Amino acid sequence: MKNFVEELRWRGMLFDMMPGTEEFLNKGMATGYIGFDPTADSLGVGNMVQVMTLLHFQQCGHKPIALIGGATGMVGDPSGKSAERNLLDEATLQHNIESQKKQLEKFLQFGSGDNAAELVNNYDWMKSFSFLDFLREAGKYITISYMMAKDSVQTRLERGISFTEFSYQLLQGYDFYYLWKHKQVMLQMGGSDQWGNITTGNELIRRKGGGEAYAICTPLIKKADGTKFGKTESGNIWLDPKKTSPYKFYQFWLNASDADAENYIRIFTLLDKETIDRIIEEHRAQPHMRLLQKTLAKDITIRVHSEADYENAIAASEILFGKSTAADLRNLSNETLLDVFEGVPQYHIPAADFEQGIAIADLLTEKSQVLASKGEFKRAMQENSLSMNKEKLTHAEQVVTTQDLINQTYLLIQRGKKNYYLLIAQ
Repeated sequence: MKNFVEELRWRGMLFDMMPGTEEFLNKGMATGYIGFDPTADSLGVGNMVQVMTLLHFQQCGHKPIALIGGATGMVGDPSGKSAERNLLDEATLQHNIESQKKQLEKFLQFGSGDNAAELVNNYDWMKSFSFLDFLREAGKYITISYMMAKDSVQTRLERGISFTEFSYQLLQGYDFYYLWKHKQVMLQMGGSDQWGNITTGNELIRRKGGGEAYAICTPLIKKADGTKFGKTESGNIWLDPKKTSPYKFYQFWLNASDADAENYIRIFTLLDKETIDRIIEEHRAQPHMRLLQKTLAKDITIRVHSEADYENAIAASEILFGKSTAADLRNLSNETLLDVFEGVPQYHIPAADFEQGIAIADLLTEKSQVLASKGEFKRAMQENSLSMNKEKLTHAEQVVTTQDLINQTYLLIQRGKKNYYLLIAQ
């Protein structure tokens, strides 16, 4: 059995743990859990730290439990939040829970076996609680002074915190107590911002159950420049391909800085230490080859999506940065094509114009502003610098029709190597 704490330690995934935790885990198989917030219908790459923690936990011979907070999701966790969170209705929460469950099943081994993963929903044991019951079962064991001392509460006192969010740590603490009592869960894990909520569970187990339990927290991942991990200018990077295309997902990892990639490859892949050290050494010798980023992006794109999605992402990348063909362009889905050419100038042309046929010179100068004038069009043709859908334009009199459109909608114009324009029939 591999040493789980040591695995986290060399990967840079260990922030803090309760005394005695490593010794306890070295005695044999243990059961541990991490909670996931069901406020979205997809996990994001920010959740991947905890997913990988559970995965390493299982690979080290222990039994992982993923808790989806169906009950706590109705309340809202104040940790790391500067304002009160909107509460979700039960139907939305149920949809989110089912969606996240399918994603977790891609990483953890569920089914039979001593250390098979389990998925639980705290709504199952919270739904029958009355308010008075909960005060008796949990509230009487934790003091107000203990709860007030938590960082998650302290940081919100000036702006204000509702009783609902103030009580969140009691709910999470009771989860730990319930799992300790009914499923022999001895360890709770989570991000460092969850330390206060986690230790409330340990305190409840000690005071109410007279028992002992342990805790581990991972560091909050930030980029080398100090900005938040998992976000881009266009928003969160999701695991759901409908929310973040595999191409954008692949590009997120590929565009990581060298410093970040050295950190990410330890955290988000299953590669062993010897392999990672070798890849880092090779990358430092030839950083322009971007071996580190390419290895990272390939590994995580295949595991989150599929090998086919990875190959498609490579092909899409070649459209902009490599030698690609018209056939490669036509193989892109509409979504991926728009992702690839996000930010390039776009012009909307009436679809009826393509049905009738448009002279290429008129299309590029009058119907759009790709070129400023017919004179500029003539010069560009003489320079042989214009391409349409990755094929050189050789006839100044060419007529463009619906048949030339990609997926009957798009036309890609290129001038020189780097200037792209997307014409959209509508």
